[in-house]
Amino acid sequence: MLAESGKQPASLRGQISVLAFVRMTLDPVVIVAAFFVCTLAVTGTFRPPDLVLGLIVFSLTFPGNLALTPGARGLFREILISWTVIVAILLFFGWATGFLGWYDEEAIGIWMAATPLLLYGAHRVVPVVLPRVLAVEGYRTAVIAGLTESGRRLAERFEARAWLGVKVLGFFDDRDGGAGDRIDEVPAPGLKGKLADLPAFVKEAGVEAIFITLPMGTQPRILWLLEELRDTTASIYFVPDIFLYDIIQARVDDIDGVPVVAVCETPFYGVNGLVKRISDIVLAALILVLTAPLMLAIAVGVKLSSPGPVIFRQRRYGLDGKEIVIYKFRTMRVMEDGGTIPQARKGDQRVTRFGACLRRLSLDELPQFVNVLQGRMSVVGPRPHAVAHNELYRKVIKGYMVRHKVKPGITGLAQVSGARGETDTVEKMQRRIELDLAYLRNWSLRLDLEIILKTIPVLIRGQKNAY
Repeated sequence: MLAESGKQPASLRGQISVLAFVRMTLDPVVIVAAFFVCTLAVTGTFRPPDLVLGLIVFSLTFPGNLALTPGARGLFREILISWTVIVAILLFFGWATGFLGWYDEEAIGIWMAATPLLLYGAHRVVPVVLPRVLAVEGYRTAVIAGLTESGRRLAERFEARAWLGVKVLGFFDDRDGGAGDRIDEVPAPGLKGKLADLPAFVKEAGVEAIFITLPMGTQPRILWLLEELRDTTASIYFVPDIFLYDIIQARVDDIDGVPVVAVCETPFYGVNGLVKRISDIVLAALILVLTAPLMLAIAVGVKLSSPGPVIFRQRRYGLDGKEIVIYKFRTMRVMEDGGTIPQARKGDQRVTRFGACLRRLSLDELPQFVNVLQGRMSVVGPRPHAVAHNELYRKVIKGYMVRHKVKPGITGLAQVSGARGETDTVEKMQRRIELDLAYLRNWSLRLDLEIILKTIPVLIRGQKNAY
């Protein structure tokens, strides 16, 4: 993540923009183009329903994720798994809506079989061709001010990604970047000299870009260096030394001309937030309609199994840590929502026999799709915990409250990864939080769909650790 301080080289900016565009659009373009070609080849026509399906497929696969390392391990397996998820979703909704019969079976079959091979070929060819296209002007020369961990990482990225077209000539620092020894005592690999030597080297070598990776605590040295570099035409970048922080959705932005660096941010801003909300509404409404008879039967079963209300309401923490009320089918003989709530455990006497069955199959969670339509929850996201449990774990687990940067979900990455059930140790809760934060870092609509698909077999098998 680079924040500019000075003139940005147009070619480098263009390379990064082209790279981002290719990474996002390669998969959807290949998939949609394959669909159009297969349809035209088999049917000889192209109808409005075909255009609709093309738009749906594009939205499901955008943004893509181009593998920039040719020959990446498991590439075909990853492509096949992702494509299987997309196909399963399309077939399910096609069957549920009755639109499946609108399309030619032969064309659809050829398209579904050929697409993984085309994607694999594109992922193998583009990373080889792209560097030659983007680096046609030759390498741009650069130096790094600061032999720090951030500086080393940046140099490694430039060396590994030739398509960026940047050749690092060396480092400049007053220390070796290790245990604090001075450079005249312990030489360091790639070190060209001290910071005082950098301005003269930039002029003599015609360096085009300077990346400052000095720690933010060395502000006087940074300001001195910027002043000394005013007499050069090199572009200057400041690389914030934030690698020690648990970065969530990091990005560079500006507020009315003032540059800012987002270190911990929700993934659901702008268009992402709109896409997430629309997908939540569509999925929640569809599931509620399809499961309405089942929910009615469950409600009768809860009422007959033990005295008390059918729906259990409990306070949880929602988006931004604000309290929300969630709905569940009652599975216990008690209605606990106080300052201390014991977690359900194996053989828990509070759980009714019918409730134990509901909890094992996660059917007690179905009313939460109403919470989704209300905007309190999402279909996919970190599972909400009782307020009492939140107050306990936020004090002992670092970064616990970051999970509330998004709406809580009915299912989530932690739940399909085995981190479900009683968290009788801090380590178990720590594992769940790590998966929740991984979801925030890597969110995409495709990830949501994969989690939903993985939830289905989990529900069918039942949860052995759901008490």
